[in-house]
Order: sequence, then structure tokens, then C-alpha cells
Amino acid sequence: NAARLGRGPALYKFTGRGGKSGGSDADPATVARVLRIFAAAGVPFQTTELGRVDEGGGGTIARYLAMRGVDIVDVGAAVISMHSPLELSHKGDLYWSIKGFRAFLESAE
Repeated sequence: NAARLGRGPALYKFTGRGGKSGGSDADPATVARVLRIFAAAGVPFQTTELGRVDEGGGGTIARYLAMRGVDIVDVGAAVISMHSPLELSHKGDLYWSIKGFRAFLESAE
């Protein structure tokens, strides 16, 4: 279930650790809204998971927003070896992420 480079931004429906107290699980309607916006903008995407079981990973601020009751869909370009001396990403994923973020912001009213 790992994200693959060059296949568009990765969408993480749930993130965090420690069960319900330390994680978030986006409402299906929220996920559907994000997917519709991306599809309308022609943005390819991939759904994926983060980290090992109960170890968390990714979603730097998602868990803090989720603890305050905000529905979170974590979206971003896939990165290999994050926080290491050499991180790798695909320029297409970066391009499509920006295009998807722009479409999302433009859809907000």
C-alpha cells in the first residue's frame, strides 16, 4: 500500500497512531469531495497508507487538526526517505500536487 513515484499525489484517508485517540479517519463524504475536485481538474492521484501499524508516520499536522474535530484527508507528493540526507520525489507528482491544491482552494466558497 505504499505510494509510488510518478503516479500523482498520494491521498491518505487515515493517519496517526494509538487508535481513536491519536489518529484520524476522514469521513467518506470528505474523501469523495476531494476525489471529485481532483477528477474535475484532471489530477491523477493514488490512495495509500502511511507508516507501520500503530507507529504512525506522515501527516505532520493532520493528527492535531483531527483532535479538534476537523475532517482530514492528507494529500501530498510521495517522498522516498523523508528526513534523510537524500530525499527523492517525482517532479510530476509535485506538479500534480500543486494543480490539485489549486483546484481545491478554488473550489472553496
